[in-house]
Amino acid sequence: MSCVVRRHELSDVEWEVLSRLLPPAGFGRPRMDDRVVLNGIVWKLRTGSAWRDVPERYGSWQTLYTRFRRWALDGTFGRVLRAIQAEKDAAGDIDWRVSVDSTIVRAHQHAAGGKRGLVMGT
Repeated sequence: MSCVVRRHELSDVEWEVLSRLLPPAGFGRPRMDDRVVLNGIVWKLRTGSAWRDVPERYGSWQTLYTRFRRWALDGTFGRVLRAIQAEKDAAGDIDWRVSVDSTIVRAHQHAAGGKRGLVMGT
């Protein structure tokens, strides 16, 4: 019997990789399941909705936001990214070639480094 994965949720394979990289639970009150919380965070980020609009199946939006903020501030997301990149790079699964086409990059008029109030050509 296979587990049905919703559109914005982690697969079993993805969870297996991520679960070993997340910080362990501390002491005190038992915390909400990391997979449920991470699925809620992923849902929020993929949909672009407000924290308050995350479906209740992921738990309290406050819990999701608090865990997201904690993991962002303590460097958890950066460590997870670096660990997965190192693992995939060692396996030859990453192509590091990047092409940047600057013709589509727009800059604000003040981004050119000119002084404020200076009018060109005068």
